[in-house]
Amino acid sequence: MSLVIEQAVEARLVAAAPRMASIPATLGYDVRDPFAVCMSFPAPATLEGVEVRWTFARELLTAGLTETAGAGDVRVRPYGYDRTVLEFHAVEGTAIVHIRTGELERFLSDTAALVPVGEESLYVDLDGDLAELLRDAY
Repeated sequence: MSLVIEQAVEARLVAAAPRMASIPATLGYDVRDPFAVCMSFPAPATLEGVEVRWTFARELLTAGLTETAGAGDVRVRPYGYDRTVLEFHAVEGTAIVHIRTGELERFLSDTAALVPVGEESLYVDLDGDLAELLRDAY
């Protein structure tokens, strides 16, 4: 069984971006970080010309499908019948993308099949994570 999920999605770029109205993006989920999801944008779609990866709570993405969620760097909200808006706020500016809600629902369903919602803590290796943090402290 795979420990990582990657799903390509098409993001419609709304604001603060170079050249592209529609960009490929990738949603990711890794069992080793069960509370988080990530979204990656390819280098041609970014102002810096390098791949950009945002990591945020799976719970935030889930909540944003039905109501406005998030108050920090990543915000998610429903938009119309079949779209979800993701806003990414950084010092350099804000990127706003629309993604088909069905694509996000499918991705979240796949993550829940891998790690059921509410059982994330069973997949966290606290001892291993603590050992890694402390490794360089001595």
